[in-house]
Amino acid sequence: MPATLRQPGVYIEEISSGVRSITGVATSIGLFIGWAPRGAVDRAVRLTSFADYEREYGGLDRRSMLGFSVQAFFANGGSDAYVIRVAGATSATASVPVTANLTVSASSSGTWANVYSIRTTQRAAPDNARFRLEVLDNTTSTPVVVESFENLSMSDADPRFPPNVINATSRFIRVTATNAGGPPADGTIDIDTGAGATAGVDAVLTPNTNDFQTALLACFGVGSIADRIDLFNIVCVPGETDATTLTTLQGHCRTRRAFLIVDADPAATVSSLNAGATGLTQSDAMNSAIYFPWVRAPNSLLGGALSDFPPCGYVAGVFARTDSTRGVWKAPAGSDASINGAASLAITMSDAENGQLNPLGINCLRTLPVYGHVVWGSRTLHGQNDRGSEWKYVPVRRMALFLEESLYRGTQWVVFEPNDEPLWAQIRLNIGAFLQGLFRQGAFQGRSPREAYFVKCDRETTTQADINLGIVNIFVGFAPLKPAEFVVIKIQQIAGDIPT
Repeated sequence: MPATLRQPGVYIEEISSGVRSITGVATSIGLFIGWAPRGAVDRAVRLTSFADYEREYGGLDRRSMLGFSVQAFFANGGSDAYVIRVAGATSATASVPVTANLTVSASSSGTWANVYSIRTTQRAAPDNARFRLEVLDNTTSTPVVVESFENLSMSDADPRFPPNVINATSRFIRVTATNAGGPPADGTIDIDTGAGATAGVDAVLTPNTNDFQTALLACFGVGSIADRIDLFNIVCVPGETDATTLTTLQGHCRTRRAFLIVDADPAATVSSLNAGATGLTQSDAMNSAIYFPWVRAPNSLLGGALSDFPPCGYVAGVFARTDSTRGVWKAPAGSDASINGAASLAITMSDAENGQLNPLGINCLRTLPVYGHVVWGSRTLHGQNDRGSEWKYVPVRRMALFLEESLYRGTQWVVFEPNDEPLWAQIRLNIGAFLQGLFRQGAFQGRSPREAYFVKCDRETTTQADINLGIVNIFVGFAPLKPAEFVVIKIQQIAGDIPT
């Protein structure tokens, strides 16, 4: 009601409906971690294409599987990914003092910076207290300006003081400076050979080595670089097969409601895998799945010769493609789950060999007539038949993660609201509307909403003791769609009419 009613007339007042729409989160944002020849090491960089990766991390490099896996992700349907570059602690950073009070360094370690130079140009009078700083790429006979910063001043009180302008925007350099009277002299200095320079070096970190694993676990965990990413769903560490390291990653993935795609050992065979995924099936393994064998594809760095690549990037792309065309509740496997870019597989399996690995929770990549190279398995690392886990299937687990993350973000408004029936009714209405939308898309089992899901938030779930403690309890249940992993067709011969 309006605060005051002074004169006769009609008064309009808007009343809240109590409806707060819950939007489903993205389900196929990838996170790739590995060594690259260049790029930031202090943050994750978001990419929407492989061209972004080439600009940020230098493209493909035969010493690392990271670039090939990111390329496979985008080629197979991925459209959104983060990359975290791990680098050796001993890598030098190219550095050159332009003046005693201005030092320019490469933005990250590696030999990539050794082909760049810095050019400084003082402005003409009367504005000769300012200068221009350019970054030059010398890979061709004619240097190319790749970045230019105008009207810089060596006064730290000036908004155009070099660290303030360059460090937040440059992809190539970082600068340190102290307050000085005048600008640097005109000239060009190579980063790797200028006076006082230290040439960049590459300290390649290879999966399954101690240095790589130390750097990997440092950037993926509580308080790490990965923890500063708002949302990611699919984690890939191309080529890493160490069980202890992967088990730690599984735990972090469970904390972040993400799913880890594990590469089988490139030397593994059907016989060696008959014991199952040794060491990878502990309590957090429900948030991961393993794929075998590796993918054989043309290597552009070797003139198109075939090389073996880890399957994680290809499978992550299939996850993303399936999510966009069918939904996260559809198993990312089957005749539609084709592996784009594959020329063959490292091992071609028979149906009988596939039958040995599938009950062990090992997902196989197969070459099938007509359909070509496809993902032919969709079990988590809790998918062994003997385990009987409720999280046996990849789409069931990923659907649960999707619901958890969506409801977590969509119910933040509830915090500090009065904890009584009006709030509980709003919660039931909003979550119910979200689940009903998914039901109409075919995300659940059941012929009716009653069979497909429920939302319970009332005096039974939230007792007076809970209210006194400031707790509201919301119970949500759903009937997941489980994949038709085995299709049984029964055929009977009809004898025809027999006269009697």
